[in-house]
Amino acid sequence: MPDTLAQPVSHSLDVKHSRFIAHAAPIDSAHAALDFLQQVSAADATHNCWAYRHGGEYRSSDDGEPAGTAGRPILAAIDGQGFDRIMVVVIRWYGGIKLGAGGLVRAYGGTAAECLRTAPRLPLVALAELDVHAAFEDLGALHAAAAAHAAEKQGEHFTADGVDLQLRLPVDQVEPLKTRLRDATRDRIRIQLRSASGPLA
Repeated sequence: MPDTLAQPVSHSLDVKHSRFIAHAAPIDSAHAALDFLQQVSAADATHNCWAYRHGGEYRSSDDGEPAGTAGRPILAAIDGQGFDRIMVVVIRWYGGIKLGAGGLVRAYGGTAAECLRTAPRLPLVALAELDVHAAFEDLGALHAAAAAHAAEKQGEHFTADGVDLQLRLPVDQVEPLKTRLRDATRDRIRIQLRSASGPLA
């Protein structure tokens, strides 16, 4: 599973008198990525190049640099560092010395990668929601199993013959939880998958 950023971060680099500053932030949508671009873009800069990834959705821009020398290297840095749901903007102030295509790729990709390399990470975890019905005598086993498998209680409703619980837990814990409850209660607890979502921070 990839990570997202725990908080916005920045990193600057000087290459042959050109100044590069990378700004990176977690995003929850493509719209949020473009909002972040507007927040950090520098009007006096030569170029405001950027890339974002949000699951299978991604975009990048060279903002006037030669095609493929800025946006794509930034996106490659995002993927190379194992991030998702983030936006990276690399701003350049031209210093009078041309860097050439290879130099631009290294400068944009390198500034983005270095910004992300030391950034605080937040794991993205795919979550599932379960509806669980347990008899009163099985509540102890249910609560112990829920705690052991990182399940959060989202709701609880008592009925005449027991309790209905809504649990949210990492997708990879669903089957181990079911197995544990089946073994602990002789298969008396009823479990139904309500939903499973993609990565959530």
